[in-house]
Order: sequence, then C-alpha cells, then structure tokens
Amino acid sequence: MENQDYNKAENAVDNTKDSLKNTADNAKWKVEDLADRAKDYINERRNNDEEATSEGWLERAKEKAGDTWEDIKQGASDAWEKTKDAAEDVKAEWNKKTN
Repeated sequence: MENQDYNKAENAVDNTKDSLKNTADNAKWKVEDLADRAKDYINERRNNDEEATSEGWLERAKEKAGDTWEDIKQGASDAWEKTKDAAEDVKAEWNKKTN
C-alpha cells in the first residue's frame, strides 16, 4: 500500500475527530444555553409571584434537550460513516495492491 493511501486514511480519522469535537463543542454551548434558560425560568416565575419548580423547568427543558441529543446523534453518525467509508477505501486499495 502506498503512502497516499495511508495519508488518506489518516486524514479521514482526523476529519472524524474534528467532526466529533465540533459536535461536543456544540453540545456544550447548548448546555450553557439551558442553564441560562433555567435562570430565565426562575426569574419569570418569581416576577409572576409563582413558585419555580423542577418539574416545571424540566417540562420546559425537555424539548430543548431532545434537540441537543439529535444534534449529537447526527454528528456521531456522520463521523461513523466518514470513518467507515475511508476504512473501506483503504481496504479496497490494499486488496488491489496485494492481489
């Protein structure tokens, strides 16, 4: 197998790593956004002279958390496919060279 084939595989792994890191960074920002929204919920309830409850907050946060999971799942799935495709390409090149 030639160096370019190894380089192609290595680049695919690096790209996958970057994709997963970006997904994780995006999830971190979403968690921080949830914390800000929790503060907003507490202030809103206090301003309306109502009690802020964890159940009320969790109900409000439920939809946002679902979006975060979908983003993470999509990023991980994309990374998996890119890595799998690159590995198959390298394997095919290897088979061509050795047959």
